[in-house]
Amino acid sequence: PARLGEIGLEGFAPYLMNRIMGRYNAALRDDLAAMGLTTPKARALAVLAVIEAPQIRELAVYTVTDPSTLSRALDQLQAEGLVRRAACATDSRATRLHLTPAGRAAFERLWPAMAAAEAALFRAIPEDERRAFLTTLQRILRNIRRHDF
Repeated sequence: PARLGEIGLEGFAPYLMNRIMGRYNAALRDDLAAMGLTTPKARALAVLAVIEAPQIRELAVYTVTDPSTLSRALDQLQAEGLVRRAACATDSRATRLHLTPAGRAAFERLWPAMAAAEAALFRAIPEDERRAFLTTLQRILRNIRRHDF
């Protein structure tokens, strides 16, 4: 394979993805802070707004968050009344997470900032290129994921 010095940082996809996500997260930082949220807490709210009652281990995968960091974030979200934990009906050892109405409202307040930050990523990029890029990202995720989701 070619060396990094030969292809350069601009030709190395992991570098570009990390840099892009760093800018996306930075764009949201002030909005999150104003709402009393951290990135892990916001990710949890976002996933729970879309995925119904995941187990904690599933939420860790979806949020791309270390389990111990996620656990602290969930403790805080629960104390704030934004999420609730419930025993899993099919596995007594597992806990499922639910967004409360207050949590849904918090996510709805956060969503415009998330959508605006994503829109900035695709400024001046035609819709067909955006769709193709998302398709490629989905394929890459399928290539590397360790879970069925």
